[in-house]
Amino acid sequence: MDLDQAIQTHSSWKIKFRTAISKKETMDAAMISKDNCCELGKWLHGEGKTKLGSLNSHADCVVKHAAFHVEAGKVADAINAKKYLDASNMIGTDTTYAKASLAVVGAIMKLKKEA
Repeated sequence: MDLDQAIQTHSSWKIKFRTAISKKETMDAAMISKDNCCELGKWLHGEGKTKLGSLNSHADCVVKHAAFHVEAGKVADAINAKKYLDASNMIGTDTTYAKASLAVVGAIMKLKKEA
Protein backbone atom coordinates (compact mmCIF):
# COMPACT_ATOMS: atom_id res chain seq x y z
CA MET A 1 0.00 0.00 0.00
CA ASP A 2 1.35 3.40 -0.99
CA LEU A 3 0.43 5.44 2.08
CA ASP A 4 1.57 8.69 0.44
CA GLN A 5 -0.94 8.03 -2.33
CA ALA A 6 -3.61 7.25 0.28
CA ILE A 7 -2.98 10.66 1.85
CA GLN A 8 -3.28 12.33 -1.54
CA THR A 9 -6.46 10.44 -2.37
CA HIS A 10 -8.17 11.35 0.89
CA SER A 11 -7.03 14.95 0.66
CA SER A 12 -8.54 15.21 -2.83
CA TRP A 13 -12.09 14.57 -1.59
CA LYS A 14 -12.58 18.28 -0.93
CA ILE A 15 -11.91 18.94 -4.62
CA LYS A 16 -14.35 16.18 -5.63
CA PHE A 17 -17.01 17.73 -3.41
CA ARG A 18 -16.42 21.23 -4.80
CA THR A 19 -16.68 19.84 -8.34
CA ALA A 20 -19.93 18.01 -7.52
CA ILE A 21 -21.34 21.19 -5.95
CA SER A 22 -20.40 23.40 -8.90
CA LYS A 23 -21.68 20.91 -11.49
CA LYS A 24 -24.69 19.95 -9.34
CA GLU A 25 -23.78 16.27 -9.65
CA THR A 26 -24.98 13.47 -7.43
CA MET A 27 -22.60 11.27 -5.49
CA ASP A 28 -22.72 7.71 -4.16
CA ALA A 29 -23.14 8.76 -0.53
CA ALA A 30 -23.67 5.20 0.71
CA MET A 31 -20.34 4.08 -0.76
CA ILE A 32 -18.51 7.23 0.36
CA SER A 33 -19.75 6.66 3.94
CA LYS A 34 -18.16 3.22 4.14
CA ASP A 35 -14.57 2.99 5.33
CA ASN A 36 -13.88 -0.36 3.69
CA CYS A 37 -14.63 0.51 0.05
CA CYS A 38 -11.68 2.72 -0.88
CA GLU A 39 -8.22 1.28 -1.50
CA LEU A 40 -6.91 2.36 1.91
CA GLY A 41 -9.93 0.95 3.72
CA LYS A 42 -9.64 -2.40 1.98
CA TRP A 43 -5.97 -2.50 2.92
CA LEU A 44 -6.52 -1.39 6.54
CA HIS A 45 -9.12 -4.12 7.07
CA GLY A 46 -7.18 -6.76 5.14
CA GLU A 47 -3.44 -6.94 4.47
CA GLY A 48 -2.69 -3.91 6.65
CA LYS A 49 -4.44 -5.52 9.60
CA THR A 50 -2.50 -8.73 9.06
CA LYS A 51 0.85 -6.95 8.82
CA LEU A 52 0.41 -3.99 11.16
CA GLY A 53 -2.63 -4.82 13.28
CA SER A 54 -0.52 -5.04 16.43
CA LEU A 55 0.45 -1.35 16.16
CA ASN A 56 -1.58 1.24 18.05
CA SER A 57 -1.16 3.50 15.02
CA HIS A 58 -3.04 0.95 12.89
CA ALA A 59 -6.02 0.91 15.25
CA ASP A 60 -5.95 4.72 15.41
CA CYS A 61 -5.83 4.95 11.63
CA VAL A 62 -8.81 2.60 11.28
CA VAL A 63 -10.88 4.72 13.71
CA LYS A 64 -9.94 8.05 12.13
CA HIS A 65 -10.40 6.70 8.61
CA ALA A 66 -13.91 5.50 9.49
CA ALA A 67 -14.75 8.88 11.06
CA PHE A 68 -13.53 10.65 7.92
CA HIS A 69 -15.79 8.54 5.71
CA VAL A 70 -18.80 9.23 7.96
CA GLU A 71 -18.22 12.97 7.58
CA ALA A 72 -17.57 12.66 3.84
CA GLY A 73 -20.83 10.76 3.51
CA LYS A 74 -22.70 13.60 5.23
CA VAL A 75 -21.26 16.06 2.71
CA ALA A 76 -22.30 13.78 -0.16
CA ASP A 77 -25.80 13.51 1.34
CA ALA A 78 -26.08 17.31 1.44
CA ILE A 79 -24.94 17.53 -2.19
CA ASN A 80 -27.47 14.88 -3.24
CA ALA A 81 -30.20 16.80 -1.38
CA LYS A 82 -29.22 19.86 -3.47
CA LYS A 83 -28.18 21.68 -0.30
CA TYR A 84 -25.12 23.07 -2.06
CA LEU A 85 -24.50 25.97 0.32
CA ASP A 86 -24.71 23.61 3.31
CA ALA A 87 -22.34 21.16 1.62
CA SER A 88 -19.91 23.94 0.79
CA ASN A 89 -19.99 25.14 4.40
CA MET A 90 -19.46 21.56 5.63
CA ILE A 91 -16.10 21.32 3.84
CA GLY A 92 -14.89 24.71 5.05
CA THR A 93 -12.12 25.40 7.53
CA ASP A 94 -12.53 24.25 11.14
CA THR A 95 -15.55 22.06 10.38
CA THR A 96 -16.14 18.50 11.54
CA TYR A 97 -15.23 17.32 8.03
CA ALA A 98 -12.02 19.38 7.97
CA LYS A 99 -11.00 18.06 11.39
CA ALA A 100 -11.72 14.47 10.33
CA SER A 101 -9.72 15.00 7.14
CA LEU A 102 -6.71 16.35 9.04
CA ALA A 103 -7.01 13.56 11.61
CA VAL A 104 -6.97 10.78 9.01
CA VAL A 105 -3.98 12.31 7.20
CA GLY A 106 -2.13 12.53 10.52
CA ALA A 107 -3.04 8.95 11.37
CA ILE A 108 -1.84 7.68 7.99
CA MET A 109 1.44 9.56 8.42
CA LYS A 110 1.93 8.09 11.89
CA LEU A 111 1.17 4.59 10.62
CA LYS A 112 3.64 5.08 7.77
CA LYS A 113 6.32 6.19 10.23
CA GLU A 114 5.78 3.21 12.53
CA ALA A 115 5.49 0.69 9.71
